[in-house]
Amino acid sequence: MKLIIVANRLPIKVSENNGKLEFETSEGGLATGLNSLDTIYEKHWIGWPGVCPKDKTTKKNITMEMVKMKMHPVFLSSSQYHDYYEGYSNSTLWPLCHYFYGYSAFQRNQWQAYKEVNQIFCNKVMEQVDDDSIVWVQDYQLMLLPNLLREKCPNLRIAYFHHIPFPSFELFSVMPNSSELLKGLLGAEFIAFHTLDYMRHFTKSVERILGFEFKLNEVMVDGRAVWVDALPMGINYELYSQAPSTEAVKDSVYKLKEQFGGNKVIISVDRLDYSKGIVHRLVGFETFLDQHPEYHGKVSLGMIIVPSRDKVIKYAEMKKHIDEKIGNINGKFSKVGWTPVNYFYHSFKFNDLVAMYKVADIALISPLRDGMNLVAKEYIAAKQDSPGVLILSKMAGASIELTDAILINPNDTDEIALAIQQALEMPEIEQKRRMKRLQERVSKYDVNRWASDFFKEWKEVIDRNLQINNKTLTKEGLAELFNRYSNSNKRLLVFDYDGTLVGFHNNPKDAYPTQEVKSLLTTLCQDDKNSVVINSGRDCNTLDSWLGDIKGLKLAAEHGAYYKDNEGWHKKSGTQKWDPKLLEIMRKFTCKTVNSHIEVKETAIVWHYREVVNEMGQFRARQMMRELIPICSAQNFQIINGNKVVEIKPNQYSKGTEIRRLIDEDNFDFIFAIGDDTTDEDMFREMPYDSFSIKVGNTCDDARYTLTRQKDVINLLYGLCVR
Repeated sequence: MKLIIVANRLPIKVSENNGKLEFETSEGGLATGLNSLDTIYEKHWIGWPGVCPKDKTTKKNITMEMVKMKMHPVFLSSSQYHDYYEGYSNSTLWPLCHYFYGYSAFQRNQWQAYKEVNQIFCNKVMEQVDDDSIVWVQDYQLMLLPNLLREKCPNLRIAYFHHIPFPSFELFSVMPNSSELLKGLLGAEFIAFHTLDYMRHFTKSVERILGFEFKLNEVMVDGRAVWVDALPMGINYELYSQAPSTEAVKDSVYKLKEQFGGNKVIISVDRLDYSKGIVHRLVGFETFLDQHPEYHGKVSLGMIIVPSRDKVIKYAEMKKHIDEKIGNINGKFSKVGWTPVNYFYHSFKFNDLVAMYKVADIALISPLRDGMNLVAKEYIAAKQDSPGVLILSKMAGASIELTDAILINPNDTDEIALAIQQALEMPEIEQKRRMKRLQERVSKYDVNRWASDFFKEWKEVIDRNLQINNKTLTKEGLAELFNRYSNSNKRLLVFDYDGTLVGFHNNPKDAYPTQEVKSLLTTLCQDDKNSVVINSGRDCNTLDSWLGDIKGLKLAAEHGAYYKDNEGWHKKSGTQKWDPKLLEIMRKFTCKTVNSHIEVKETAIVWHYREVVNEMGQFRARQMMRELIPICSAQNFQIINGNKVVEIKPNQYSKGTEIRRLIDEDNFDFIFAIGDDTTDEDMFREMPYDSFSIKVGNTCDDARYTLTRQKDVINLLYGLCVR
């Protein structure tokens, strides 16, 4: 079985040196974390190799070498890579996702390149997949890829992980093509984020921009269940915790201690990026030195900055600002034998980086916004039994887990200075206590636990979709239904109305039947073998005015409280008198919720919120139901949380009691019922085992089959009419 990991870059990068190809391990949390995964799958990588060769021979040589490592390079031209990666990915998406809206620039040619490159990745994946493959797409550079793969291979198992923050709906919605990006992600069946906040931002964007509705963590897309969740990524804890015991790291530790003398060491490790808060950190350290001259000559900041995109104008300007700030601090405070800021503008080899972690008394991690930040976790793992203090930005995803760190607002430079003082003055016993608790968390939720949780939940949604597929009314199921229908003599056909025979409308009064629906119902009623019934929550007058002219059609209104046969309407119950307090509560929420309204029927009262913004409607519905439950329980009323409605009615009748009455009327040899709402599930539960119950939309345990779309109901009606 293949696990195909698709990322912008491969964990091995290629470079050309004097005509020779060189292969070296990529730095970065994604490559390090995913490369150390322990999985039962045969792991393959697809990604850009780090170079844009023009000649076929070089491409062939790179491919041959990388295939040996189960890596499959995606070759791009320099212009493609520039427009897709440095352009749309990092000049449009990256700043927006990190809340630097003013930095986000949209250029149409870069968006076109982004789409083009996602398609190239799609083609490369399709070369590698087989029936047992699962595809795991990584991060914001490939947000269109899941749906491109879904279009090519509808049954492919696809998941996506978003490694950076997902912005709030208010930010995401202003971006051109935001709907295409969301549709791209919804091609996956499982989508995960580092934190619950990012997940909620995504679900809200999907609901507000695309109009889909989540039920907890699930949304139905084209008959598929798509799940979302928050799964914070871990590190290879064992790798970092054991490394300080190796001779190579011990030698590096010795050299670093000589370099820093007896000073306390504060370490920070970042890529060059405006989201990392590097300048704010330097200002905070400068403020600390201004306020605490007693620490001059005793504390040094070791600042490691890994070069990144420094050819981009904004990054080049930022590097210049950082260089100047470090120069100013060192010029202001340095003295013989002491440099306040030790600046390393290059990446560190693994052993040297672990040695820096081991030596550092304090890790100062203060991004202005960060998806997770694995450096904080690496520092914790490398400390072993040594004391140490982690100062961590509240804006890093890791802060949700690492609550024993000193958490700071990275925009408040005075708070940074205060945190440095607190860390330096923290007793060693307190440092060890905090560090032990941090290590327990990071060791327990390492990269393999993260992957295990991810795959476990991914499998659950795969199984969920298999369940949905098994219930979907296939050609074979449809053939069985039509065959049984044709060979029967006494048929009961029961239809829900809204969401089944007609689609939903913002204003329920506009949901009148089309001429096509009326014609199909008329045809079915003309067959003497058929007893055709509309079993609806609508009131009697509405059903009569819309469908009462169809000869032979039976009607059930207000969930079976009333029914109409050849003799006219019958009441199962008298007009309901409503408790004034109940009405008062519902009116209160109607006033508070713009575009909602109350419909009072003779035996039911309904609060409609179809025209309300989805999140607000759901929130008000939950609030209102909480207040109504005590009254409804005392008076034996049922509260139904339906499709954009909250309905209250007496308990003694339902769509289920109505179909039970119909079944008992005659000896039917074919029973069929179809509906889309939770109220229709009462109907399905009362039906015999060998009957045909069909749920429109989401699958349910009580229905034998599922039709994914309302318009498929019309096709089914046509099929019945010609039998």
